Amino acid sequence: MKKILIRADDLGYSRGVNYGIYDSVNSGLVKNVGFMVNMDATMHGYNLIKDKDVSLGLHVNICVGYPILDSESISSLCNSNGQFKSSKEYRESASKGIDFVELEHAVKEIEAQYHRFCTIVGRDPDYFEGHAVASPIFFEALKIVAERYELSYFPMSFKEDGVFFGSSKVYPYIPKDFRKYSENPFLAVQDCLSHLHEDGCDLLVFHPGYVDTYLEEKSSMTLVRAKEAEMLCNPSVISWLDSQQVLQIDYNNLK
Repeated sequence: MKKILIRADDLGYSRGVNYGIYDSVNSGLVKNVGFMVNMDATMHGYNLIKDKDVSLGLHVNICVGYPILDSESISSLCNSNGQFKSSKEYRESASKGIDFVELEHAVKEIEAQYHRFCTIVGRDPDYFEGHAVASPIFFEALKIVAERYELSYFPMSFKEDGVFFGSSKVYPYIPKDFRKYSENPFLAVQDCLSHLHEDGCDLLVFHPGYVDTYLEEKSSMTLVRAKEAEMLCNPSVISWLDSQQVLQIDYNNLK
């Protein structure tokens, strides 16, 4: 039977995002949750889902909120206000061929976030990956930390040949037309399931959430998150997916 892995990222981003993920987990469709541990809403999010049967991953974040470490000790990642540089700043620098991240700084902050995860959850993450920013050095640092602590690293890539998680092949899906996706995220689910791979697992990553003030101020993804949450909780979508003869799995099934 073909397999699909449905993941919700950004638990901890804001209270609105946390509630969207919580509802999506309760619907039964989301079995994998990426957890941000440096945010003001971190504990609110964790307390909502801590007793749920999900694979909980560390979604390492270096582009929103305050770092775990003192900002002066990881100055290449932070602005003068002590907060992380934004994803927009990463994109603008990348367009000029610049990666301003210093490897040592990234490794230190990633390690600090890993230790914070372990303190909160009481164990290692079920999977380990990074909140996307335009920085190859950041992803190099992720691999270093994963190897140092023997973590289950998921190297996100949208190449047609997929990526390996342990010995399992995973094919991340990316919408072909984000404008249409923003209007109706269910189109992506339908498209993904019409092109499932025989030799591995297909991955759909969502960012469900409800728009609150913090999200509106900090993220370029706002209303689409609410549409994703609505879709992931829609009984007709759940019923349709159940009829597709596809096995819904979590990261622990891939190890």
